[in-house]
Parts: sequence; structure tokens; C-alpha cells
Amino acid sequence: MRIIRDYTFVDPADRGASVAIGNFDGVHVGHQSVIDIARQAGDGAPLGVLTFEPHPREYFAPDAAPFRLMGREARAHRLEKLGVERLYELNFNAALSALSPRAFCEEVISGGLGLAHVVVGADFCFGQGRAGDAADLRAFGQEMGFGVTIAPLLEGADGEVSSTAIRAALSEGRPRDAAAMLGHWHRIDGPVLGGEQRGRELGYPTANMSIKGLHPPRFGVYAVLVDVLDGPHAGHYHGAASLGVRPMFDGEEPNIETFLFDFSGDLYGAELSVALVEYLRPEETFDGLDAFVSQMDADCAHARDILARTA
Repeated sequence: MRIIRDYTFVDPADRGASVAIGNFDGVHVGHQSVIDIARQAGDGAPLGVLTFEPHPREYFAPDAAPFRLMGREARAHRLEKLGVERLYELNFNAALSALSPRAFCEEVISGGLGLAHVVVGADFCFGQGRAGDAADLRAFGQEMGFGVTIAPLLEGADGEVSSTAIRAALSEGRPRDAAAMLGHWHRIDGPVLGGEQRGRELGYPTANMSIKGLHPPRFGVYAVLVDVLDGPHAGHYHGAASLGVRPMFDGEEPNIETFLFDFSGDLYGAELSVALVEYLRPEETFDGLDAFVSQMDADCAHARDILARTA
């Protein structure tokens, strides 16, 4: 997959794509449906996604609470798995945000990227002040020579599938409901960071990862599936993870600490992808380390049982 970040200097080979447009936070089943429509509409053209970095919500409200379901690297990795060949990950800045709907179509879609076809959801808005809608996009497409398909919003068993609904499910400790809307397990990706090695001293060495910038799922202990993405220990593992602020040890910055079952080795610096499968219990404090270790024993036994029965 090729990643293009500047719409003003585009290789001729990267023009003419059939593209789904949106933020694609989480790359949920609704997003996947839009991408599939772009694939079908392209009639052999390269399949692309047009998105923005930083997320416009981050750009306009940089001090707001973290809300993203995945970072840019995780999103790119997921899109590549779906067969996306061109990721137009445009730098969202003052100049881009100031474009009118017409200017966005003229300078970005038509002139800059030379897109053959674009697909958007029915609730799509674009241009300065979100002044343009899907109907405007269709009209500009007819005028400027690119095709437009407006995809209906996808609904699941419990209503509309959206990143907002997925965040709500994660906040309530319902990772399986989130997975049903995502079409895949919700994952936290990133490098393993150095920690204070308390887990190692207790017989439970953990791989510690930051969740900075991401929407925090409900704090507590989870049964998890773990992919070690690189290094000598690359592979798939089962485990249990504690996500939160570590109240037993007066933690402050939220993170995720993952214990891999039946594993021995050094993971510092390795890239991990941790999938939340089931919420086991909230964070707690205990009357001493013996009680804490006893609870970890029980958590791991519970997680092993759940994961043995999870496809």
C-alpha cells in the first residue's frame, strides 16, 4: 500500500483511483462497507482511502479528551489488510480546513489527486465549516468529471454502527459488542515500553504499552489476544491485561500491562497488538501483595478458560 500525504505533488501512478472518503477511526463494518463499494465502483482502478491526519476533531480541539479508537499506524495496517492500495492521508492544517466545498473538490479531489470515483456515507460533510454535504459532492462530481456514490448508513442489531457507539461499548466494558460493530477485535497497538518490573518480581512479567491519545476503554482486567508483530518472538499469544492507572501502586498515567501466557523472553521495544476480548473485573486495591497475586492467579485462569472457547 502506498501512502500519499501531499495532494499538490502526486505521482501520475497514484491518480485515477476509486476512493472511500472519511476519517475511518476504528475501520468498523460501516467503513468496510464504504470501501467495498469503492472497490466495486472502481472497475479495476486502484482502490484508495482518503483520510486526514491529524483527525479534524483533534485539530480543532487539541485539548479535548482522547477519543481515537486507533492511531494512524494501526489504521494504515488495518486498511492494508482490507486490500487498500492507495492511502491518501492528507495533512489536515489551516490551509486544507479553509477550503470551501467547491475548492476542496477542485483542488484536492479533481486537480490534486485526480480521483476517478469517490464514495462517502450519507452523513458526509466537507469543506470549511462543514458547509458541503453528500448532495453537493455529487453535483461537483458531475461538473468536474469524477463519479460519486453515496453509501447508506449501516445499521447493526442494536442500531447505527458508528465510532461513537463503539466508544460507548468500550467505555462500558463491552469489548465483544464493540467487536461486533468493528468487524474485528478492538486492538491497542504500540511498542513495549520499559517499566518498573514489579510484575516480574511477582512472577507476572508484563509488556507495558501507552494508551496516550486513544479513547480509554473501561479500566480493569481483560482476557486478551496478543500479536507480537516483530522481533524474535513474533507470533500469536493468549494473555491477560490490566488497563488503567494501577491503583495498587499509585499509578497516574493510564497504560495497558499485558501478561502473555506460556511465554519467556524479552519484548522491550517490540511492536505489539493487544486485542480486548472480554472484561473480567474492575481495577482494585488489595490488602497486601499475597492477596494481589492470588487475584492475578484467578484472573489468568479465568482468561485462559475464556480464550480457549473464543474463536
